[in-house]
Amino acid sequence: MAYPQSTSQKKITVILPKPLLEKLDEYVPARGRSRFIAEAIEERLALVEQLAVLDETAGTWTDERHPEMRTDEDIDRWIENLRASWSDGKS
Repeated sequence: MAYPQSTSQKKITVILPKPLLEKLDEYVPARGRSRFIAEAIEERLALVEQLAVLDETAGTWTDERHPEMRTDEDIDRWIENLRASWSDGKS
């Protein structure tokens, strides 16, 4: 999710290890650093958010709640039915 130029911005100071900064200099032009770093932070935060959701919802899917999906065969059958429903009505 790239933010439009009109989004308010705030300048911060970030300290980076010298080898990391050298690598950044090698691949990213000086005038593109802020955008590159913002996009990298967005990607990492999206991953952190996904992991947090997984932690929050861990254990909610149980065999007791979904007895129709206890075995690999049950799951395969469910997937086949789902895929078949995608093509139903399409000619």
